[in-house]
Amino acid sequence: MVLSSENIDKNSPIPAYYQIMKHLREKIADGAYSINSTLPPERELVEMYQVSRMTVRQAIAELVNEGILVRRKGIGTFVAPPKLEQELSSLTSFTEDMAQRGMKAGGRILSFKEISPDATLQKILGLSAEETVFESVRLRLADEEPMALETTTLIAALCPGLKWEDLENQSLYKLLTERWNLQLEYATQSLEPILAPSHEAAILDVAPGAPLLLMHRTTYDEGGRAFEHVKSLYRGDRYKFVTELYRNQSRRTAFRK
Repeated sequence: MVLSSENIDKNSPIPAYYQIMKHLREKIADGAYSINSTLPPERELVEMYQVSRMTVRQAIAELVNEGILVRRKGIGTFVAPPKLEQELSSLTSFTEDMAQRGMKAGGRILSFKEISPDATLQKILGLSAEETVFESVRLRLADEEPMALETTTLIAALCPGLKWEDLENQSLYKLLTERWNLQLEYATQSLEPILAPSHEAAILDVAPGAPLLLMHRTTYDEGGRAFEHVKSLYRGDRYKFVTELYRNQSRRTAFRK
């Protein structure tokens, strides 16, 4: 069913572009526009809603920013697939997260080297100036689609002999446990929105200035020692993080059992 201009109340205090957004959301929700289907061209939407092209473009731009629609250069505007959800309360690897969703995790290693950490990383990981770390930069893929750009720093002395090929298409946490008996216990994590710099945007296949989620995580072993720091840039149009909040922490424990 195609919406007619009667659905737009031009006398309403609600802006026309916002009403169009609401209508398009509803059509996507009820399946009139299915996932990965093409949105009608702007000229058709202009005729459908009897509004200016600028109004239609504003509605589409807002839905793109929300991750409901996605623009593909030279092709058109499409209904975006649902965002992937990751719980902030679980300490899992990207590979494990994708496996839980029935998706194929992949990775493209952009660099791998042993380096002397800067002062910030020395402080985070409790290292002296003489100690070294392994630094890997990986593009994380889900069903071959770019999802995140990940820079991982590991204390070299705790995983001696780690190589480039060890990181290809397998869970790093599983590898650390099985080969070096590193038992993960907990992590501290921060999350904030940023706009994609040009270099990172090209790698993630998004437009410069597109919304990204910047995550910093420090992972600790059973003895409480920090052994890993991860900086990740997640595509804001494909990822969202969720968590549960409890007023009473004892009830959280009970519900989790």
